[in-house]
Amino acid sequence: MIDSLTIQKIKDSADIVEVVSDYVHLIRRGANYMGLCPFHNERTPSFSVNKRKNFCYCFSCKKGGSPVNFIMQKEGLSYHDALLHLARKYGIEVHERELTDEERQAQTAREAMLVANEWAMIKMEKDLVETQDGKDIGLSYLFQRGVTMEAIKKFHLGYALDKSDALCKAAKEAGYDLEIFKQLGLIGESAQHNDYDRFRGRVIFPIINSAGKVIAFGGRDLKGGIAKYINSPESSLYKKSDELYGIFQARADIVKDDKCFLVEGYLDVIGMWQAGMRNTVASSGTALTDGQIALIHRFTENITLIYDGDAAGIKAALRGIDMLLNHNMHVKVLLLPDGDDPDSFAKKHSSDEFKEYVRENETDIIRFKANVLLNDIKGGDPQKRIGAIQSVVLSIAHINDQISRDVYIQECSTILGIPEISIAKSVAVQRARLVEQWKRDRMRKKMDAENQPGTGTPSVDIKTSALQNDISPRIDHSPFSSRQSRDLSNEKQDTEDASVQIKTSAQQIVVLLERTVLEYCVKYGFLEFCSYVDDNGEDCDLDVFDYIAQELYLDNLTFSDPVFKRVFNILKDLKRNFSDVLDNFKKEIESESQKKLAEGIQEIALKGDSITEIEHAEKNLRKNIEDMGYNKIRDFRRDYPGKYLASHEDDDVRQLSITLMQDEYQLSSIYTRDNNMVETEEDKLDMLVPRALTEWRNEILNNKLKVLFSELIRISGKGDIEEENKIQEEMKRLMSMRSKVAREIGERIISPRRSSN
Repeated sequence: MIDSLTIQKIKDSADIVEVVSDYVHLIRRGANYMGLCPFHNERTPSFSVNKRKNFCYCFSCKKGGSPVNFIMQKEGLSYHDALLHLARKYGIEVHERELTDEERQAQTAREAMLVANEWAMIKMEKDLVETQDGKDIGLSYLFQRGVTMEAIKKFHLGYALDKSDALCKAAKEAGYDLEIFKQLGLIGESAQHNDYDRFRGRVIFPIINSAGKVIAFGGRDLKGGIAKYINSPESSLYKKSDELYGIFQARADIVKDDKCFLVEGYLDVIGMWQAGMRNTVASSGTALTDGQIALIHRFTENITLIYDGDAAGIKAALRGIDMLLNHNMHVKVLLLPDGDDPDSFAKKHSSDEFKEYVRENETDIIRFKANVLLNDIKGGDPQKRIGAIQSVVLSIAHINDQISRDVYIQECSTILGIPEISIAKSVAVQRARLVEQWKRDRMRKKMDAENQPGTGTPSVDIKTSALQNDISPRIDHSPFSSRQSRDLSNEKQDTEDASVQIKTSAQQIVVLLERTVLEYCVKYGFLEFCSYVDDNGEDCDLDVFDYIAQELYLDNLTFSDPVFKRVFNILKDLKRNFSDVLDNFKKEIESESQKKLAEGIQEIALKGDSITEIEHAEKNLRKNIEDMGYNKIRDFRRDYPGKYLASHEDDDVRQLSITLMQDEYQLSSIYTRDNNMVETEEDKLDMLVPRALTEWRNEILNNKLKVLFSELIRISGKGDIEEENKIQEEMKRLMSMRSKVAREIGERIISPRRSSN
C-alpha cells in the first residue's frame, strides 16, 4: 500500500496537459486546451483540458477527470496501478507501508512467479520461430489456421518443444527455482518424482492481464491427444473466473469504440483481431462470470456476444444474461451462420463486410431471449409457455434502470402477446424480490467483513445511487414483498403501486436538490463566501463549505444518498487540516512574489527612467504582483477540494466528483477573453447557495405535509378526534415553516422541479 504522502506527491506532480498530450493532439483555446477525444471517435474537438484545475472532460462522451482518473480510463488500470504509472512518469520514488512477514513473503512469491512466466513466454516465443521443430510444427499449424506473423507477435504466441524436459533444463540453466514453475503449472512431477514439461508439443497462447503481466498459458495439442487444450492451474496470479483472453491487446480499442465483442476461444479472438475487430476478448470456453463482466465494465458498458448459429450456440447465448443485465451492461447477441465460428467467418469476409454483418444482425438480448424461447415452445403446452414468459420477466427485472425496464415491458408485451400491465406487475414482483435479496446479501457481506479480525469498517457495495436512474432498491417495503400482498385485490394493489410511485418521485426530487447543494461544495469548496460577527463581537469568515455545513447542522439536515454523504464527510475531514495546507501555499506565493518583485525592480532600474517614472512603474509592479498572489490563493481555495476528490481512491466518490465539477455548458472563447463581459455562476454564489439550501428544506417540508395529509385522510371519520387535532396542529406548524422558507427564497415555492403536485 502506497503511503498517503507519496500519493499526494504523485497527485501534485501529475500535469494534466502533459499526461493527456501523450494521447491527444491539443490546441490552445482561451483558458483551456481542446482536442479530439481519445475515448470515442469524433471529427469535431469536444475534449477539454483545463490546466488550472488540472482536469479534463469530454462534453460528448462525458469521460475525463484528474490525471489519475484519465490514466485509469485510458489504460484500464486500477487506482493503485495508475498511481504507479504516474510515479514512474515523473520519477517519484514510491514509498509503501512496511509489509508484514506474511505479506512480504506473498509479494516476493508473486513477483517471482511473474518473472518466471515472462521468461517462459519469451523462451517459447523464440522456440516457435527460431527452432526447426517450432517452424515445422508450431508455425506451420498457425499458418494453416490463417494466423499472420503480425498476430503471432501481437499475442506473443509460442511453441513448447516436444521434449520431456526442455523447459526444465532451460530454467535450471537460467538459475530459476523449479518449484516456482511447478506452482505455475509449467512443470509437472511424475509418480517417479521426475520433472517434466506439461505443455510439451503444444502451440502456446499466453494469457496476459489488463496490466500487461503474463499470468497463465493455454496450450493447443497438435498430436491428436485426449486433451485438445490444457491451461495453467489457478494460482495467486491466475483466477480463471476473473480473466479474459486478449484483454490487454483489446483494451484500448474497447475504450475507443465503447464496445466489446465476446467470443469463446483463443483463435476466435485472433481471427477477429486480424479482421479489424480488435475490441474482442474471449472467456476461454468457460461460462461468463461476475469477475469477467466487471473486467469488461472497466472499459465499456456495451457488449456483443458472438456465438455459432447452431443449437449449442443459441443455448450458450442465453447463459449469463441476467448477470450481464445486473451489471448495468447494454447487451446484444450476434449469431453467425450455421457452420461458422468467429474465426472462420472472419477469414471469409473483409473487415467492412464483418462490421456490416454486425450492424444488420446483432440483436438486443431481451428481444433475442423472448423470440428464442417462444420459438422453442410453438404448439407446446401452456406450462412451458408460462415458464418461458417468467424467464423473460426475470431478466427484465434484473435491469436497474426504470426507463429501460418500461421500454422492454412494452416491447415484450407485443412479442409475448401478454397485456403490458400484467408483465409490469410481474416484473415489479420479481424486482422487489431481487432488491430484498441484494439487501440481504449486502448485509451478510458487511457482517462477514466486520467479523474478520483486523479489518476496519467495510465499504458496502451499493448497487443503486443517485447517479443511476433506478432508485427502487431504496424503498424499504415493497407492496409485492409478501404472499399476502400478492393476494390482494387489483384495486388495492393499484393504490399501493401509486403510493410507491409517489414515494419514488419524492425521493428523486430530494436527491436532485441534495445534488445541487453538494455540487457547490465540490466546485467552490473552500472559497471565501461570507462574514459574520461571533459572540465576542469579532468578524469571522466562512467559506462555501463551512456555510453549507453550518446551515445543515442548524436545520438538522443530512444527505439521504450514501455516496453524497461519503463525499460530504470526506470534505469535512479535508477541511480540518486545510488551514495548514493553505498557510504553506501562502508562503510559497509570498516567496514567489518577493522573487518576482526583486526581478521586476531590477528590470525597471536598468531602463534608466526618471525617478517619477520609476516610482510609478514600481507601484504598478507591486499592485500586479499583489493581484496575482490574491488570485492564485483564491483559485487554490476554490479548486483544492475538487482536485482532491477527483483523484480519490473510492470509485463512486471520484466519478461523482468529476461529474459535479464539470460545468454543463462551456463558454465560447469570445466570452472568456474579458471576465467583465459575462456574469459567471461563481459571481452569483451569494444568491445560488442559500437558494439551493432553502429549496431542499422546502421539499422536505412538502413531503412531511403529504405524509400527514395522507394520515389525516386515513383516520378521518373513525372518531379519533384527538389524533386528528394533533395532525392538524402539526400541519399548521409545518405550513408556517414552509411559508418562512418560501419568503427566504424570494418567491412562493410549491415544487421548483415539477409542473404540478
